[in-house]
Amino acid sequence: MEAQIIDHSKMRLGKSRPVYDSRTLQLANYLNTEALPATPATYMYAKNIAAGGWGMMDNDKIGDCTCAAAGHLIMEWTDDNNAMVTPTDQQIVSAYSAITGYDPATGKNDNGAVETKVLNYWRNTGIAGHKIFAYAALEPNNQEHIKLATFLFGGCYIGVELPLSAQKQKVWSVPPGGAKGSGAPASWGGHAVCVVGYDSHGLTIITWGTTKKMTWSFWNAYCDEAYAIISTDFAGTNTAPSGFDFAALQQDLKQIVA
Repeated sequence: MEAQIIDHSKMRLGKSRPVYDSRTLQLANYLNTEALPATPATYMYAKNIAAGGWGMMDNDKIGDCTCAAAGHLIMEWTDDNNAMVTPTDQQIVSAYSAITGYDPATGKNDNGAVETKVLNYWRNTGIAGHKIFAYAALEPNNQEHIKLATFLFGGCYIGVELPLSAQKQKVWSVPPGGAKGSGAPASWGGHAVCVVGYDSHGLTIITWGTTKKMTWSFWNAYCDEAYAIISTDFAGTNTAPSGFDFAALQQDLKQIVA
């Protein structure tokens, strides 16, 4: 049996460089490490969704990965609540257009988007009719944070500076030559994906309509932003796990105007 050939080179990216806002909430400020539940060594959501059943959400045609990642999280959260909602391509493209000025009729302004702008739009306006309650930034390269946030809140929203070497890898990993040359960060471009699981080897993400693995070394080398998202699509109510200070987060959100 021949090995599967992977070639993502024709797929679209679309994550702009991070734009940091001093008002962005930090996950660490709301964690009581003594009261938090133990994080499982391995965890995986969306077990009812087939590996290739996530839908492209037009990210094979345009650079709307930042909005497609949001659509995939909506699928995962609602699947976990046994009432899966699949945003349409049109709904995802509509959000992308509203955020960036992209014109589907002419193809103009297809320049990608800033993740925090997408997250703010998702919180204030909604994507595919679904709003999030809040989001909080994770510490860079903090494996415990990404595992904890994935476990507690049903996944994470992250950005990676993809190297050219990632175009034909079945599992995203740092190439033998290291993070230089074709392995240099952003030598391909920025990309937004969502995390739906993890184990000792790395993370399971959703991109271009399917599941994909990335190693922990790849995460350390190429992830340039990551956010935990609090959504009632996942929690069902405005409650939070023990050890997470939901009341303080609610109070801090009142200080953020946009």
